[in-house]
Amino acid sequence: MSIQINAAFDGGNIRLVSIANDRIDLEIVKDHHSDFYQWFYFRVSGVKGRTLTFRIVNAGTSAYAFGWPGYRTRISTDRKSWRTTDTSYDDGVLTFTHTFATDLVWFAYFAPYTVERHNQLVADMATRPGVAHRELGQTLDGRSIDCLTLGDGAKQVWLYARQHPGESMAEWWMEGALEKLTDPNDATAQALRRKATFHIVPNMNPDGSFRGHLRTNAAGVNLNREWHSPTMERSPEVLLVRNRMDETGVDFAMDVHGDEAIPANFLAGFEGIPSWTEELGEKFYSYGRRLEAATPDFQTEKGYGKAEPGKANLSMSTNQLAERFGAVSMTLEMPFKDHDPNPDAEFGWSPDRCKTLAHSCLDTLAGMIDEI
Repeated sequence: MSIQINAAFDGGNIRLVSIANDRIDLEIVKDHHSDFYQWFYFRVSGVKGRTLTFRIVNAGTSAYAFGWPGYRTRISTDRKSWRTTDTSYDDGVLTFTHTFATDLVWFAYFAPYTVERHNQLVADMATRPGVAHRELGQTLDGRSIDCLTLGDGAKQVWLYARQHPGESMAEWWMEGALEKLTDPNDATAQALRRKATFHIVPNMNPDGSFRGHLRTNAAGVNLNREWHSPTMERSPEVLLVRNRMDETGVDFAMDVHGDEAIPANFLAGFEGIPSWTEELGEKFYSYGRRLEAATPDFQTEKGYGKAEPGKANLSMSTNQLAERFGAVSMTLEMPFKDHDPNPDAEFGWSPDRCKTLAHSCLDTLAGMIDEI
């Protein structure tokens, strides 16, 4: 049986360059109308009993090539359980070798979260008690921007994810958050729903997710650089969500992402916005300290640098929402690698751990919702 490489499915991305005996050379395809690329997701068939070496030969010119050292590729035979495998990066080539016990195996940059799974998540959650669904509008490819609303409290809380579609860990986090918030036996979640109204957008970029993009929408636009002046022509996803935020107001906001290089979970804030105050900033810092105390899967030592006073980029959602609404606004970053302060040698940072972190984030919010 000949070896077959295929990525023509929801979220898939790879291009076959060559097969030479037991070596397979591959390239990641760029985002449409963009030079961004790093996300890969493909299947290999006709391989049982063989040991093959895969080389992604254009890894060195990917968007965040500095993130490859220390990275481990995800492998699955059932697309449910994704284990890590030894991976090396040298001279611009990402290499991993696998001995196949089955005919069909799947490889990915991180455990995928497909548009089909997103649609099922929305369908499941929309039927749960107290949950309302609204289609805020449509993307350039005609996909829906889904918003789930629950709770009836005065505090307006916005959770949104996957502005960058290749950061699939963000929607695994969303699945965990929604499961907790709709659990009738979770006293903390029920208390939160009495004090806050949650507006949840599990996937801001379904077009990019389906196309197998790393960072952009169908027009090749990075949505997290559009929040100052979004348009229906370039970034309808942002405009539709921001318009709804203008209607509801925002007291607390979390934008959920993944980071290619830093092997840890961390938060980024809104330092440098024109209306920065120490009082507002302290609420953000307090949230991070409390989350760190609540779970070994979060830390505050590693992260991004802070913008200087008056130098915040208001095209990014976290800065825009803090400036626009006076919101306690933040970006949660999770790793493509592992959370090194609390590592898992077999699975690395995984879907289950994303979901558990979401629970901790909500528990932390519950402890300070009255202060926001």
